[in-house]
Amino acid sequence: MSKKSWIGPALVLLGVYLLFFRKEALTAGTLFGHFWPTLFIIPLGLFFHWLYFSMTNQKATGLLIPGGILFTVGLVCQLSILFNSWQYLWPGFIAAPAIGLLELYWFGGRNRWLLIPINILGGISILFFAVFSLGSLYNRFIFGQPVLAIALIIFGAAFMMSKRKN
Repeated sequence: MSKKSWIGPALVLLGVYLLFFRKEALTAGTLFGHFWPTLFIIPLGLFFHWLYFSMTNQKATGLLIPGGILFTVGLVCQLSILFNSWQYLWPGFIAAPAIGLLELYWFGGRNRWLLIPINILGGISILFFAVFSLGSLYNRFIFGQPVLAIALIIFGAAFMMSKRKN
């Protein structure tokens, strides 16, 4: 692997970060403080995936669980740090084990019993994402309570006036 293959994209990403996100001085501490998930957690998750996919016999499917968990947690942490959105992205920590188990299910023996914790954790995570993200969008950016009230009145009236199929 040549230096150009990883130094070039790293410099481009650093330039984009400085252009759009940072308004304060650039120091080693601020870079480390903002990119620790990309430096430590995401590469470790990718390492577990690389170990699994580099093996010829594909028998070590257990490597996919920590790989999926670490990669997902790293992405959640990195996005939360960059966009200061911990209050919206925290359900990603619940989704992380579901993603690790889903990888085990997908690449492993397709044990149907794995679908129970996958669906429970995934459903809870999606529910919390929807409640906290959509609720905050409604309260901050989208119209407000009168628009919701009018929409409910219109949908209720349309529901009552629609013909029912026997």
